[in-house]
Amino acid sequence: MAVSRTKKKNLSKKPAASKSRAAPRSAAASRTAAAKRPKKIANPLGLEKKAPDQFDTLQEIALTAYRKMPAPVWDHLMGGADSEMTLRRNRAGLDALALRQRVLVDVRNIDMSTTLLGQKLDIPVFPAPVGGFLSKVHHEGGPAVARAAVSRGTTAFIATAAKPSLEAAQAAVDRKLVFQLYVRGDRGWVENILDRVKAAGYAALCVTVDRNFYGRRERDIISGLPVKEGFGDQSYQASLNWKDLLWMKERVGLPLIAKGIATAEDAELAVEHGADVVYVSNHGGRQLDHAQGSIEVLAEVVKAVAGRAEVLSDGGVQRGTDVVKMLCLGARAVGVGKLLGLALSANGEAGVARMLELMEVEIRHALGLMGVTSIRQLGPEWLREVPVLGTPSSVSAYPLLEAALRNPRG
Repeated sequence: MAVSRTKKKNLSKKPAASKSRAAPRSAAASRTAAAKRPKKIANPLGLEKKAPDQFDTLQEIALTAYRKMPAPVWDHLMGGADSEMTLRRNRAGLDALALRQRVLVDVRNIDMSTTLLGQKLDIPVFPAPVGGFLSKVHHEGGPAVARAAVSRGTTAFIATAAKPSLEAAQAAVDRKLVFQLYVRGDRGWVENILDRVKAAGYAALCVTVDRNFYGRRERDIISGLPVKEGFGDQSYQASLNWKDLLWMKERVGLPLIAKGIATAEDAELAVEHGADVVYVSNHGGRQLDHAQGSIEVLAEVVKAVAGRAEVLSDGGVQRGTDVVKMLCLGARAVGVGKLLGLALSANGEAGVARMLELMEVEIRHALGLMGVTSIRQLGPEWLREVPVLGTPSSVSAYPLLEAALRNPRG
């Protein structure tokens, strides 16, 4: 029970004039008293000094975003295609794996760094491409995400639809980023985009290969939110094939990332057609419904690639432990999409930087409690299959957010 620090006045006593006549405490006595006081623990959460409007937990970011976003925009970010079964399987697949724990290991120093195409990342997490959503919640869009990512020592994937332009995002930082391409025109249109990407100084080209049809996202259809990309002709994306991928790599002269791989067969084809990175993704459950969760197919993709290319993954990642699980199965780094949208909505560029910092804290704590001192020690042996508890969803990683969603918006 809280105790009031306000003292009642004792009316029977005269004003404490005697206090002014009390002998001053000696310097030695002051030092002794100070030494007896309990010391405050600096940064108990392992965070840098908290600035105004920042957060101490990922749940706070999610709750703030929920309260700020109009309902249709929230549904667009957090929803999936059709019955949202793929979306739920992303979460269920992560929840179906438990981490093993070893003890009595010196974990004072933990190395969480990784590399992507030779570029060092301080943390194995990066903002995934979320396209036009950025401009719906932040006036700068791409440049804000790029600056936040680089401030935390990682890279960012900048989508074709990101505003204000692909050049603005890369120019905002001194680290090479990754450009993600949707094909919305003929070869002349693609050539123009690729020339701009190379001239802007991007590190790699990421081609999204699971968007030959735009997923039927019924929350958006019912709410009437105009979220479909309004530029170009989508039939060009629908006609995309493996030979086009190889041609794009040769034209741009940059490493190629194939994003949206979900089977061992396509992982094999991606490597055969020049992919330097195979990116496991199901578009956050927003494309093919009733597909497998990303983490459910990650191991088979890693096996098929067999070290001939690097492997990335995303899909339902909301926690540092989610990242650790994907690293255990062979991902070199892990993308966050919905969480990026939540952080940008909650507090713009500073929100994204804080989200990445909190992910770093969660990963470090998980590794330390597992008895792991470097992510290079991770492998499938650190995981065990377990029953899934509760009902997996895009918000089930955040119990406080789930509780808030049970109550109607005020």
